[in-house]
Amino acid sequence: MFSYRHAFHAGNHADVLKHTVLIATLDYLLEKETALTVVDTHAGAGLYRLDGDYAGASGEATQGIMRLLASKGSPGAPEVMAPVLQRYIDTVVGDFNPGKTSARIYPGSPFITHHLLRDHDKLKLFELHPTDWRTLAANIEQLEAGRQIAVLREDGFGSATKFLPPPSRRALVLCDPSYEMKTDYGRVLDFIAEALKRFATGTYAVWYPIIPRPEAHDLPRRLKTMATKAGKPWLNASLTVKSSKILTTPTGESRRPGLPASGMFLVNPPFTLKAQLAEALPQLVAILGQDRNAAFALDAGG
Repeated sequence: MFSYRHAFHAGNHADVLKHTVLIATLDYLLEKETALTVVDTHAGAGLYRLDGDYAGASGEATQGIMRLLASKGSPGAPEVMAPVLQRYIDTVVGDFNPGKTSARIYPGSPFITHHLLRDHDKLKLFELHPTDWRTLAANIEQLEAGRQIAVLREDGFGSATKFLPPPSRRALVLCDPSYEMKTDYGRVLDFIAEALKRFATGTYAVWYPIIPRPEAHDLPRRLKTMATKAGKPWLNASLTVKSSKILTTPTGESRRPGLPASGMFLVNPPFTLKAQLAEALPQLVAILGQDRNAAFALDAGG
């Protein structure tokens, strides 16, 4: 149950998509002065070293954030980066790696969120993995944020809705489990259904992998049905960087290609987000695409 560690995947193409959407959503929600509560159901360790043992072993950041950074001025790269992508780069590289043009430190969702929040906003972080929870708690302690941030070693699926609705009636809930267990797909649906029942006007952002598994392909479709039945607007954005086909090595061994694609599904998204992503996603395909299967999809309704 606890084999998944996000440290192996920090800064990969899925993080680029997820955190680009997260930052754009937070920027929009923070335009209003009223306090915002952010709930992160699967927070991870919060902060990662891209030159450390985990990320270095997987090398996934080289095909994500590092590739994005290296694209400037290269053939086929956009002359001007889409504003939401530039905002993402400025935040995760410039703000967490001051004075550097490359990223050694990569912030996870908790640190990105805290960096953007104001003093009167709140952040609720859930993490069950014993090692990641201890690392997260230690990392958060260094921020000296006091009661602004709560770190809970609890199941986010089962406990996060207790903060809904928040006193200010404004909240963003980020739900991005590992999907290591097939039951996570159903738990995401149950969680969002319960959250909408408790707090129908909150903004809900769900990250999901796109892999050859029926539950993975059904999840965005079922979320769309749920949002539509609830009469809520929704947005679904996905990024594919390579084929999902199993590869055969020269020695005849079968090898899975790693995560080929992922998506972000939002209920009650910012009305500005679709146009922002319509400009950014083609650039991500051009920069992060690894073969001719690279593509994006963007759909919205409600």
